[in-house]
Amino acid sequence: MPVLQLFAPIAADMSAVDTLIRDRLYSDVVLIRQMAEYIIHSGGKRLRPALVLFAANALGYRGTQHHELAAVVEFIHTSTLLHDDVVDASELRRGNKTANSLFGNAASVLVGDFLYSRAFQMMVSVDNMRVMQVLAEATNVIAEGEVLQLLNCHDADVTVAGYLQVIRCKTAKLFEAAARLGAILAGAAPALEQALADFGIHLGTAFQIIDDVLDYSADEAETGKHLGDDLAEGKPTLPLIHAMQHGAPDLAARVRLAIETGGRDDFPTVLEAIQATNALEAARRHARAEADLAIAALQALPPSVFKDALLELTDFAVSRGF
Repeated sequence: MPVLQLFAPIAADMSAVDTLIRDRLYSDVVLIRQMAEYIIHSGGKRLRPALVLFAANALGYRGTQHHELAAVVEFIHTSTLLHDDVVDASELRRGNKTANSLFGNAASVLVGDFLYSRAFQMMVSVDNMRVMQVLAEATNVIAEGEVLQLLNCHDADVTVAGYLQVIRCKTAKLFEAAARLGAILAGAAPALEQALADFGIHLGTAFQIIDDVLDYSADEAETGKHLGDDLAEGKPTLPLIHAMQHGAPDLAARVRLAIETGGRDDFPTVLEAIQATNALEAARRHARAEADLAIAALQALPPSVFKDALLELTDFAVSRGF
């Protein structure tokens, strides 16, 4: 099911969030306005802000602060993307040139900082200490995840546990925070708040594992980025770890060398190792297991169209690329 169809129950809320994003991105600084417009028109699934809206609505929230927090979550996510693309020297995202390739690294870092600080201005306006605690912790953990990923680059000895630690910090933490924020706004009991947080972290983990699978299997036109980007950066993702653990010694050694040296020269050999060990299928099974945990966490929610949409969103997260 297309994402827009999944978002049908929150269509009015998403429209309000889009309007708010445009309003809050305004700055008297011309370069910030130019980059903001480019970022808005570059697309994106808006999954993280949608989680805030779905969670709040599923628990009966009535108000507008979920719009503000959904925009905050999107700003935090976008700022991390701006910084990531500089660190990774990326040139393509969502089928478009990255902001750093058009405006330069310095501008991308500084506008990313602007988005972070604007997000914190907005969260303060909600005037809820629990909200601020959740988002302050999330941004700190995400930063730790970014550093962990940097340390793991070109390290062929990274374990599955080490890989999962990175994606739970770097990617899944914001999914967790987004779902938890909706529960907080709705005044949910601690157990229900934790159930939604658990849903978010398992969904985010599954989503990132599939992203890493798609780096070796998807259509570039569909993903909007070059295949093999992770390999070029020396990132030891789950398909590569599986191929090294289960491949023939000669192929495992080539995968190891490819991680340690980076670049795309060994991409065909790495693909051979991945295919020979069914590494993509193994990674998908791992993602499916995370999705099942996310679905189990949702059982705590009362029945609603919003809960149904979250279940469908979980299936979408792991079925991409089939």
